[in-house]
Amino acid sequence: MENNNRISNILGIKYPIVQAAMNWITDAKMVAAVSNAGGMGVLGFNSGPKVVGSKRISTEERTRNEIRKIKELTDKPFAVNLVVPEEGTEDNELYSRKVFNVAIEEGVKNFVAVGVGKVNKKIFKEIKEHNATLIYRELTPTPEGAKMAEDAGADIIIATGYDEGGWIPQNQIGTFSIVPTIVDAVDIPVIATGGINDIRGVRAAFALGAEGVYVGTRFIVSEECPASDIAKQDIIRSKAKDLLFVSSTQRSTPNKAAQELESMYKNGMPSEEVDAKIGQNGGLRPGMLEGKMDEGIVSVNTAIDVITEVKSCEDIVKELMADFIK
Repeated sequence: MENNNRISNILGIKYPIVQAAMNWITDAKMVAAVSNAGGMGVLGFNSGPKVVGSKRISTEERTRNEIRKIKELTDKPFAVNLVVPEEGTEDNELYSRKVFNVAIEEGVKNFVAVGVGKVNKKIFKEIKEHNATLIYRELTPTPEGAKMAEDAGADIIIATGYDEGGWIPQNQIGTFSIVPTIVDAVDIPVIATGGINDIRGVRAAFALGAEGVYVGTRFIVSEECPASDIAKQDIIRSKAKDLLFVSSTQRSTPNKAAQELESMYKNGMPSEEVDAKIGQNGGLRPGMLEGKMDEGIVSVNTAIDVITEVKSCEDIVKELMADFIK
């Protein structure tokens, strides 16, 4: 494979690998480590410290602090994550609006926008007006949604397979099927995500027409990721065959909290209620950030069997991007 491709050119990075914008478990150290290794780190939701002493830090202050720390740790490109509501539902009090305003003030030039529902052309326009690069990921990807995003100004599309960790697409189409479908639908480059944990996954993604990869679970089990060591070892020990569906949108390693949630879901609790219950308990924070396996889930992709040790972000990038290293 050639080192020079459209993803690398658009983002100004050495290797076409982007770290996924995971909730609670990214921070400046991790983002900078991925960017310094030649990929692109992405600052996800709820990143950085939540409480200092007895003073709770505001969304704006926490975001600003993390962005400034990233700039102290790297001079390489990085991105900030936004969850974009459907057009017409924007609210200046929304978390993403607060994050976006601060990111623009701090000169951020790359955004990973996760779309909920129909493409929000207004937000796309704002991003492009600030001469920023827009990477778009539709939660449940469709050719129609990808084309709409392209027409609205997206520079890169992320094609998400059902194999992924985090919020699972509702079309239940695997990575091998959705990536070529999205590639064929647009002219802009496509990044593949969903179950890509080693170089074989990377090679498969490129064989399907992707020009880059978006990697989450493998970076959780890195030295720099702020996820709990307990959660990292839980991922290493767990196998794909043991993963539990706690709702239609989330799967987890088989810890105590996940087993209880799975039982509720299987016994008739609507998926939306289970998700609300997980959210009320702190979402991914208890299990993944704090290592409280009795209280929270550990969300992962379905290729965890190939993750056998904790490595540095640099070593992970080198391993996955070996074909691009001359």
